[in-house]
Amino acid sequence: MAMAFQWVRSLIFMVTIYAWMAVLGLVFAPYALFSKRGALRACKTYARTTIWLARWMVGIRGEVRGNVPTGEVVIAAKHQSFFDIILIFDAIPHGKFIMKRELLWTPIIGMYARRLGCIPVNRGKRGAAVAKMVKDVSKEFTEPGQLVIYPQGTRVAPGVYKPYKVGTAVLYEGLGFPCVPAATNVGVFWPRSGILRKPGHAIVEFLDPIEPGVDRDSFLARLEEVIETRSNALMREVGFNPDAVHQ
Repeated sequence: MAMAFQWVRSLIFMVTIYAWMAVLGLVFAPYALFSKRGALRACKTYARTTIWLARWMVGIRGEVRGNVPTGEVVIAAKHQSFFDIILIFDAIPHGKFIMKRELLWTPIIGMYARRLGCIPVNRGKRGAAVAKMVKDVSKEFTEPGQLVIYPQGTRVAPGVYKPYKVGTAVLYEGLGFPCVPAATNVGVFWPRSGILRKPGHAIVEFLDPIEPGVDRDSFLARLEEVIETRSNALMREVGFNPDAVHQ
């Protein structure tokens, strides 16, 4: 009975946050079309409201730990669900995301992604996509901001292993910015698919930056080690054993 009640709460919550996205998107659209500041304000409002609603409606308490990056950096983040995007975007001053090109054609999301300076990537052309991504990012960084990339390329369920892709290292080399790893356990409570949202303590933690100048192989090995180790620790902190998941 308790699980059924939580599922119903989760359904109402999901309908609410997507309806709220549509309302905010339309209300802010005239402002956002002509001002990046308007787009940023709309998205910040949405993120903060979603964090509040998650705690009130389904019992997910979001927390951001570590030193929040505010300068020009690459943030390489563990990605488990939509909620880690929300927590990171709310925490940093001006987040720009590496995103699937297909999302540019999504109603509301696509327009705001363009206005924020998010960088679309064509997954189907790996080598060309990485080269174009570096070029596009360099062009976009005429304005300060924090570039968020997901080194595994997609959402990964808690305890599941997926190798880290070379794109993050190429960006790190090409931009010459520090890279801030970010770990998370949010997928324990807000999974990458389905309706059910479980009550609990969802955490995103910014880790010590990797300064420019580390060679590609060493950078990728270090990045994967620190993110996976800390993410596993955060999952264990809330009672989830990532080692018990069958790959």
